[in-house]
Amino acid sequence: MSPILTRPVREQLEHDRVIRQLQARYKRKNEVIINPGNEQNQSIQVGELVVYPDLVLFAEDGRRLLGTVEVETGESVNAIEARAEWGVYAKLRVPLHLYVPPACVDAVKRICAEYQIAVAELWTYTTSFDQVRFTMVHRDNSAPIAKVILKPSKPAPIAPKPVAEKPEPAPPAPKVAAVKVKPAAKKAAPPALRQAQGRPEQGRGTKAKPKAKAKPAAKKAKPAPKPKAKAKKGAKKRR
Repeated sequence: MSPILTRPVREQLEHDRVIRQLQARYKRKNEVIINPGNEQNQSIQVGELVVYPDLVLFAEDGRRLLGTVEVETGESVNAIEARAEWGVYAKLRVPLHLYVPPACVDAVKRICAEYQIAVAELWTYTTSFDQVRFTMVHRDNSAPIAKVILKPSKPAPIAPKPVAEKPEPAPPAPKVAAVKVKPAAKKAAPPALRQAQGRPEQGRGTKAKPKAKAKPAAKKAKPAPKPKAKAKKGAKKRR
């Protein structure tokens, strides 16, 4: 636990606000767990000592520790805080990032040089209304660097070419029953037209007289028999 047991309320709110801003910033490349205020979400064991940095950076798999981040206010930049926290985090084989107000930069450099505390990156932060700005002040190239082995990404699978869907066959048209249409009865010609055509007008309700059948032709007369020859006079009668 930090030697600073209590902070002024204003500084504590500013401290936790900067932590959340850094969480969104480091979350782009790492998995980040924060311990704002009195929360103890993620611990780190250094020897037999268990500590809770403000931000703990892990690889994307959540197993490998990549670094620690500590945010300080004007009240917490002192030798006691530095030996209890910065010196412990610097013993890890991962970089330590330190964020302090701009007015505390000289004091931080003096304390780190006096107690031989290796800080990988030293940043300052300024707050104005709802914005927080960060500025890098110092980077130590000799500080430990967490090595991360990146696995080659698998090639993206080739999407199969879309196959044009065959149009569904249209349903067969319903069969229509054939209907026989009887021819319309012929209308009787008007009387005037019948007279013009030489047809006698028939009264209503009277049937036309049937035509007389032609009589067969008379049979041919049989030829008349030939007359017998007359006996000659004076001829003797045969006995």
